[in-house]
This record gives sequence, C-alpha cells and structure tokens, in this order.
Amino acid sequence: MTEREKMLAGELYDCGDPELLSRWHEAKDLVLQYNSVKSQDQEAKDRILERLLGGRGKNLWITPPFYVDYGNNIYFGNNCEVNMNCTFLDDNKIIIGDHALIAPNVQIYTAYHPTSAAERFGPPKPDGTFEFCKTQTAPVVIGDHVWIGGGVIILPGVTIGNNVVIGAGSVVTKDIPDNVIAYGNPCKVVRANR
Repeated sequence: MTEREKMLAGELYDCGDPELLSRWHEAKDLVLQYNSVKSQDQEAKDRILERLLGGRGKNLWITPPFYVDYGNNIYFGNNCEVNMNCTFLDDNKIIIGDHALIAPNVQIYTAYHPTSAAERFGPPKPDGTFEFCKTQTAPVVIGDHVWIGGGVIILPGVTIGNNVVIGAGSVVTKDIPDNVIAYGNPCKVVRANR
C-alpha cells in the first residue's frame, strides 16, 4: 500500500513520502498562482482550479487567498462560493455539495496526529533530527444548501447534513444532521432550519 493509499484509508502515513511531497509542492505552486491572478481573469482561475481540485461542478467561485494541502482531494458540487482566506487541509477527501456558501476564514481539517510526541515523530535520527510527523486522516462531507459562517473550524471525520447553517466562530467536532441551525464551541444543534 502506498503512502497516499494509507493517507486516504485513514491509516498512519508518512507525510515525507516523495509522491505526496511532489503533489504537495505542486498544489502550493498552483495556489500561489491562483492567489496572484487578476481578480477579473476568470479563465486563468478556471485553468488553475482544473489542475488543483479533484472535481467541481458548475459555477464555482473561490475568492483568493485560498489555501490547500493537496487540492486534488477537494470536490465541489454546483453553485458553490468560498470566500477569502479559507484553508482546506485535504489530506483526505473534502466533499462539498451543491449550493454551498463558505464564509471567510473557514478552516476544514482532515488530518490529525497521535497525541504522543514519541508516536508522532518516532526516535530522533543519529544527527538529532526527526522524520516528518506521522499523520492520520478522516474525510469531511458537507451536504447541499449549507452555509458555513465566518471563522468556522471543521474537524476531521465530520459530516454536515443538507440544509444546514453553521454559525460564525463554531468548532464542529461531531456530525450535524439535516435541516438544522447549529453553532458554538463545540458546535451544537440549536433549532430546526426550515
């Protein structure tokens, strides 16, 4: 099993794997280009997103700056908008449904590390340096007609249902069902969303 396969399966994997590092650097270069394109040059933005993302539907709008780990594990449905300064750590899949609205400064994480430093890094090398830290992942899935408020943090393994509003500043640690408004730290369902 390759390190990428381990990564997508949620097993411990080596972030320093040459194949993963190659794509990581490619994604960083593509994001740098995307974040530097003139605001009205939609053709250039589309060309970059075609190479960066795993998949996308029609009418995707991402306001720079936008940050990713690999990019190719991110999938958007139709008619989605991502506002400025969002960070998607897509070490596993991030799947976003149709008609999603993602406000500024939203962070979506799919990666996490062992809590023990010895497990994260292993023993030091003879020269005193460490390997890349060991990492695990879990996908994030966001349904259709979802609005994620500004500054929200979504943790690995979370699924957010359809027709959901997540209030600004929330930290989403657990799944959120369909048709609700939820907010807080940790994020909790507050009421139904009609």
